[in-house]
Amino acid sequence: MSMVNHLPKFIVVLVLLASGGVIASKITSRSASSATLVDVQVPLLSSKAKVGQESFEAICAQCHGKNASGSEQGPPLIHDIYNPGHHSDQTFQLAAVRGVKRHHWNFGDMPPQPQVSAKKMASIIIYVRELQQANGIVYREHRM
Repeated sequence: MSMVNHLPKFIVVLVLLASGGVIASKITSRSASSATLVDVQVPLLSSKAKVGQESFEAICAQCHGKNASGSEQGPPLIHDIYNPGHHSDQTFQLAAVRGVKRHHWNFGDMPPQPQVSAKKMASIIIYVRELQQANGIVYREHRM
């Protein structure tokens, strides 16, 4: 038999191998990125934001992800939904005090965080706002 007779089988095998590689790479990249929901550019932080970063990592990151990038437990705060015109600094403060009913995402309710003092929350907000600004999330008037 000539090579021409085996060509269709060869092409089928080649296509199957190539598609298997593509599927494997997508599974790998999906599982590698499942730790975060968005990519976040971290700027050079102010000293106040660095204090907030420490508190955020200790208290908030388990749900909201490293650098507020989101996780399987909570939404990314580096998202336009949380721009200062839609979610003010006071809204973030109240979220820590009162908790939040699920409304933008399907993560469930956020429970109150009584261990977070108003002072710590203020520094966390500075950190989140600096991250947001570095990632193009700026004040936009909220309109319904």
